[in-house]
This record gives sequence, structure tokens and C-alpha cells, in this order.
Amino acid sequence: MYSVIVVPPACAHPDGRITIASGESLTFGRRETPDGLTIAHEGVPRIAGNITAQHDFWLLTNRSTDQTYVVENPEGAGEHIKVAPGRINAPIAFEFSRVVLPAAGDLLTFDVWAPRQIFAGPETHELPGSATTPAFTLDRTKRYFAVLAALCEPRLRGEPHAPTPAVDHLVRRLRPTWPTVNRSSVYWNIDYLALKLRVRPRPDTAEPGHRANGKKETLASLALRFDLVREDDLIVLASHAYEGCR
Repeated sequence: MYSVIVVPPACAHPDGRITIASGESLTFGRRETPDGLTIAHEGVPRIAGNITAQHDFWLLTNRSTDQTYVVENPEGAGEHIKVAPGRINAPIAFEFSRVVLPAAGDLLTFDVWAPRQIFAGPETHELPGSATTPAFTLDRTKRYFAVLAALCEPRLRGEPHAPTPAVDHLVRRLRPTWPTVNRSSVYWNIDYLALKLRVRPRPDTAEPGHRANGKKETLASLALRFDLVREDDLIVLASHAYEGCR
């Protein structure tokens, strides 16, 4: 298996993909080269950058003198890396990446895949001593988890910069699987989640509505940052298999 696969813009066929073995590099830019990735746009430098494969990740060099490149994780609910002008060999560890190039008012993109990622399996033996306390303990059968999933849903559905849903929206979203849900029960579960995940409350001097909005935003950001809620977990919004705290 190749270390890195580059998918050019508008590439719809496997034959159009560019494969790079570990240690090899690919140049991209406006200039046409036999072994490079040509991006025919007047706003792209002739040599815009380089991609170098390194086993299960890759390195991005930004050859622009004035434009920052952004590498997005399409599955990461807004997760991204900024690569400053002139930066050499910035490491990119996403399995699926989208490189975004600002170009004379346009945003051009191409994808990079790193399919050789390897993950450690479960430990086959127990070391002596007490067990490690989990960082976060969430029961996916409880209603508080459904509330957390609903808070994260817009960003997990591909809107990385979407604001957290209003409480009334949460009530409507949860009602098909939780017929008795109301504003009070949603607020109760948000407060419970904040306590369970040790989210620091905003100052008591803030207005109640602002405190609630800040708490929702912090909960969603924390859950997405540490993968406490993934896209597969959104099934709880269409399932009757969870019970609930309240």
C-alpha cells in the first residue's frame, strides 16, 4: 500500500490519483510538471508547495511568500492545521486531509489520504496495581448523552463553524425519541453534563442566557476535541435504546 494518496481537484476516477511512497515528494503549483500536481489558477504560485510522504503521515511545505495554507480534517468537526508562508515540512497526521489554498479570492482544495495508519490493540496483560481512572465517563444509554450528541450534531454533519443549537432546537431534535422532553429537562441535562465533565461555569455576574450559551459551547467543543461524541454516536438521536437521567 502506498504511504500517501493525493486526490487532485475534480478527480472522479482512481486513475487520476497520485500515489507517493514513503520518502518521496510531490510538488504542486501553477507550473505544469510531468510528475507534479498542476493547479491551473492565476492566484496559485508557480511552485506553491511540496508534499512528502513519511510512512503513516505526511509533510507539507508552503512555498508561498504571503499566503497561509490550511489543512482541514473533513471528519474532525472543524479540526485544522495552519501552515504559515515559508514553513518547511509541517507534519500532518490526519488520515483524511483537505488542503485549502487561498487564490485571488477563491479557495481551492485538493485531498490527501494517509491510509497506512496503525493503531495499537488492547493490552493483553494487566500490570500490577490499581487501574487507570478514565478521563471521561459517559454512558451512551443515558439521555444526557443524547443531549450532548444533539449539541455536537451540526458540526459532525459537516458544518465545522456552526453555532451550538439553541435549547428550543434541542427540544425539537430530541422529541422524536424523547416525547416528554422540554426546556427544563434539557437545561437540567446540560447542567449535569457540565458537572460530570468538570466544565468550569462562567462568572455568576453574567446574564443567565449567556451562561447557558457559554456552557453549551464549552461542552460541544470539549466533546468534539476529545472524540467523546463521534458521527456514529448520532444514532442515539434516532434510537429508543437509551434511558436517561431525567
